[in-house]
Amino acid sequence: MSNVTAPAQSGVVGKFSNYLDERTSISGAVKEFGRKVFPDHWSFLLGEVALYSFVIILLSGSFLTFFFQASMTPVHYEGSYVPLKGIEMSAAMASTLDISFDIRGGLLMRQVHHWAALLFVASIGLHMLRVFFTGAFRKPRELNWSIGFVLFVLAMAEGFTGYSLPDDLLSGNGLRIIDGMILGLPVVGTWITFLLFGGEFPGDDIVGRLYSLHILLLPAFVLIFIVLHLMFVIIHKHTQYPGPGKTEENVVGFPILPVYAAKAGGFFFLVFGVVMLMAATVTINPIWNYGPYDPSPVSAGTQPDWYIGFADGALRLIPPHLETYWFGYTWSWNIIIPVLILVVFLAAAFAYPFVEAWVTGDKREHHLLDRPRNAPVRTAIGAAGVTFYAVLWAAASSDIIATHFKVTMEGVINTLQILLIVGPIIAFVVTKRIALALQKKDREILLHGYETGRIVRLPGGEFIEVHQQLDAYDRWQLVSYNDNAPIMLRPNPQGKITTGMRLRASLSRFFFEDRIAPVTQEEYKLALEHAHH
Repeated sequence: MSNVTAPAQSGVVGKFSNYLDERTSISGAVKEFGRKVFPDHWSFLLGEVALYSFVIILLSGSFLTFFFQASMTPVHYEGSYVPLKGIEMSAAMASTLDISFDIRGGLLMRQVHHWAALLFVASIGLHMLRVFFTGAFRKPRELNWSIGFVLFVLAMAEGFTGYSLPDDLLSGNGLRIIDGMILGLPVVGTWITFLLFGGEFPGDDIVGRLYSLHILLLPAFVLIFIVLHLMFVIIHKHTQYPGPGKTEENVVGFPILPVYAAKAGGFFFLVFGVVMLMAATVTINPIWNYGPYDPSPVSAGTQPDWYIGFADGALRLIPPHLETYWFGYTWSWNIIIPVLILVVFLAAAFAYPFVEAWVTGDKREHHLLDRPRNAPVRTAIGAAGVTFYAVLWAAASSDIIATHFKVTMEGVINTLQILLIVGPIIAFVVTKRIALALQKKDREILLHGYETGRIVRLPGGEFIEVHQQLDAYDRWQLVSYNDNAPIMLRPNPQGKITTGMRLRASLSRFFFEDRIAPVTQEEYKLALEHAHH
């Protein structure tokens, strides 16, 4: 019986890798993973920025946990910052000041942590917008869209819990707003706020509870969803923009090892360097200017972190005095309505891929991305959603807008209330018309080429302009999209037309009734013949 052994590897690293491979067979997985091809396009870097920001958050947060005291025990500050010396505050606030002024590198790490958190949420949001407008959420990636959306909500929750930990005036006001929103919910509001705060606001240990959420529970969920998201990216073929040689079956790009891994490593250090530069040069969250939390002063001009602004704006735009007394409870509609609007808005964003798949009836796998102009209704819906979010976000700074531009607060609020209704409608109509116009322009260019401005006189005396025909890449880009026609309303096998079928047909007409059909092969051949003659 012959005994065949693998050749021995020299060196400590070689022996260790051989030892590990014999017991785990990891080399096969590494080879398979290393052959995974990723396309090379700048828009795919947005997801990488989110991942690298989270790594920076973990590194800087680990440093801060050694010095932060998550306690609301009253103490008198005796640190280096003279204006607050001797002032009574919580141990959380005092330890944050110590990190900022007495721990070597503490202020830099605080600002690195905060800037990385803002970049984390922003890059996830931009990444999801890229996915939405290019149709990258279609089958088989609907579930990955849902995972990414939950990750976005978790990132906002993680940011808010961290923002509330210093127990300064700004974070205390933010918590007070949350407490008021919860109390505005009928029946369950009081019970939830007592459970969260451990009694009347601000409670005895809200900082400790938020700290547990911030460093244990929420990061664990974020990490789980990041792993799930990356797993599905590896399992599915990567999406790519259309072009010559690119089809639904194959991906054109670079393998992970060694090209993509080297580029990703360099990009990580680039992101890390930019965050460090911002943290070293731009102050963020100067809690020493706000002082410890005190419910008595009203701090004008304080703003929440940008990603929570839309919720604050919804509360500011709702008209006052909307209350009803029913069944022994006061129903504060000025709280309930904004909460319901935000929940519906987030739920619509979460469910959109499944709604579009149901409306179109498209069950094919999609690995080529859409140009936004070739899906005019989807692009218009996205523009309307962004406009709705932007108006809510602007409303969170209504007081700043009023003071800086020297206009009345009521005028700002009334203008934003009108924009909240009219703005998304205008954005939808304008975006759809622009997308259809761009499709018409693409069709004209494909059939007749680019105008060169060169005039030629024919032997018969006729003057014509010479057009330059497109190259293979541009031609592919202009014709590689699907023409989705509205669904025809037909009876089911039982001979009935149900309400669901009528709704689906109506939505299908809404999506695809106004459309520009792509140029067919016959049309293109005729155009070429005409140009030749």
